[in-house]
Amino acid sequence: MTEGGERDMETMYLACLIVGILYAVVSVIFGDWLSQALDGVFDFLSSEGWSFLQPMTLVGSITVFGGAGYLLTEYSALGGWSILLLAALIAAAAGAAVYFLYVRPMENSENSIAFSMQSLPGALGEVIVPIPGEGYGEVLLKVGAGVTNQIAASFEGKPIPAQSKVVVVDVKDGTLYVSEIDL
Repeated sequence: MTEGGERDMETMYLACLIVGILYAVVSVIFGDWLSQALDGVFDFLSSEGWSFLQPMTLVGSITVFGGAGYLLTEYSALGGWSILLLAALIAAAAGAAVYFLYVRPMENSENSIAFSMQSLPGALGEVIVPIPGEGYGEVLLKVGAGVTNQIAASFEGKPIPAQSKVVVVDVKDGTLYVSEIDL
């Protein structure tokens, strides 16, 4: 490569490095605000079918490409094409590492606390506000990855004291009908 070509490559490496760093800083500082302000304009970038094309993986690879290319240009005796190839290989390895060590495990660890009232019969819980024979109290149930407290009434019409273990028997009009159990 000519000296002018090497300077062009060095400029490209620096541009990749600087753009990647700026992207990281802007997304950390203004990410949530920009997401709300743009209201999903860039949602197409997080395609469901191509999870390895996450912005974190792509921009991370571009940043590593720029940094590796610049450092190899400054501190090695390699030629322009060798540096380009080596920087691309280092970027691909870094992108794969980010994907397999961070992005993919985070996709698999997503838990939902969503539930349906119709899915609660059979669920075990604990009374947190005593339930009178005729009236309402409150129970705490573990659902999915979280807990929820719900209005409850006695299924059998018997009072149920606080800290009693209960099972949901039925759900009507947003009220859980529970029975006390001994575990």
